[in-house]
Amino acid sequence: MTAWRLVFTPKQRLSEKGHGFILEKNRQTQYIYLRDKETGKENMHIKIFTTGGTIDKVYFDASSEYQVGPPNISAVFDELKLGFTYAIESLMKKDSLELTDDDRTIIANAVAKESTNRILITHGTDTMVQTAKRLADIQKKTIVLTGALKPALFKTTDAVFNIGCAVIAVQTLGPGIYIAMNGCVFTHDRVRKNVKQGIFETL
Repeated sequence: MTAWRLVFTPKQRLSEKGHGFILEKNRQTQYIYLRDKETGKENMHIKIFTTGGTIDKVYFDASSEYQVGPPNISAVFDELKLGFTYAIESLMKKDSLELTDDDRTIIANAVAKESTNRILITHGTDTMVQTAKRLADIQKKTIVLTGALKPALFKTTDAVFNIGCAVIAVQTLGPGIYIAMNGCVFTHDRVRKNVKQGIFETL
């Protein structure tokens, strides 16, 4: 099924390209699904917040410095046939070392106010753990942070693999705050980035 980039509010009836959806809350799981009015099938809906970081960095020529560009997760998803729906919202375009406490408050507020219960956040790796800990008080939502050690536009990037891991994690794990990196999923309070080795590891 095509992944429509829509922003949904509870009980709102929406349509795009002739397809109608109704946002519903599954009482048993307490997660939000989209029901296609034509087929009656339920489809997982994921909200994606982007904040910048290496995953979204671009450069224009060999002498240029890296700059944070538009969300590259959109380009990744555009190439795939996905069985879930999603909406992407860019909160900021910053290297994670430049993120402030105020920035983390903006991220936390956006996540807390979001009606969807499954949330994926793309983030720079250097301070990903700090942001994850800032989200720890948010209840009844499955929140997964991921990023990349090489920009998504590089042929040798780890971005696509990490995004894939994060998508699986956000659909299958129960409520909590997680980090998906290096083929592993960590809880927010038991992970660190090993800068020397360039990997995330369990505390």
